[in-house]
Amino acid sequence: MITVRDVTKIYPMRGGGRRRVLDNVSFDVRLGQSIGILGRNGSGKSTLAKIIGGAIPPTSGTITREMSVSWPLGFVGGFQSSLTGADNVRFIARLYGVPAHILMDFVEDFAEIGDYIRMPVRTYSSGMCARLTFGISLALEFDCYLIDEATAVGDARFAEKCERALLRRREQGSLIMISHSAKVLRTYCDMGAVLSDGRLTVYDDLNEAIQIYEGIIGAPVE
Repeated sequence: MITVRDVTKIYPMRGGGRRRVLDNVSFDVRLGQSIGILGRNGSGKSTLAKIIGGAIPPTSGTITREMSVSWPLGFVGGFQSSLTGADNVRFIARLYGVPAHILMDFVEDFAEIGDYIRMPVRTYSSGMCARLTFGISLALEFDCYLIDEATAVGDARFAEKCERALLRRREQGSLIMISHSAKVLRTYCDMGAVLSDGRLTVYDDLNEAIQIYEGIIGAPVE
C-alpha cells in the first residue's frame, strides 16, 4: 500500500511570498487499485506524482511506500541529459540491480528510437524522451506505476503498444494516472480523485470523479 498523509507542498514565489500547491493531501492506494487524478493545469497534479515517486520532497507530511513505485512516466528529470540514452539505461540497471544487457534489449525494442539510443539525451525530442521513459519504466517491475499525461506517444501503432503494456501492468499491480482525458482514465482506472485548490478528494467511482471535475471546470471532459 502507498499511504499519503497530510502532504503539503509550498513553493517560494519570485518577488517574495509563497504558493501552497498541495494542502494536507491524504489518501491510500492499495495493490490492485488504479486511480485517475483530475485537476486544472497548475493545480499540483504533477507535483503530487513527483512527491509520491520520491523525485521531490513534500514541505510537510509523509509518504509511506509498502509497494515499489515507478518514477512518473512523462517525467524525464531523472535522466542525465549529457549522457546517451544507453548510458542512462546502464546507470538505472545498476541502480536497480538488473543486468544491463537485459534492460537495454527491452528498452531498444520497446522505445524504437534507433541509433538515438547512443546519442545524448539532450538531442532528443520530447516524444523520444517519452519513449525512452516508457521503455525503461516498463522494463522494470514495479508494484505501482505513475503516469503523468503520457499514456501514448508517436503513431497509432506505438500508442496501441503502450496501451497493451500498461493494461498488463495494471493486471499485476496498481496505477496512479494523471490525465485530462475521461476516455483515457476509463481505459485504465476504476477510481478517481479531483485535485482543486490544493485539496484532493477521492471517489470510489471514477465516473463520479469525472462528473465532479466537469462541474468545477464548467465543461465536459472528453
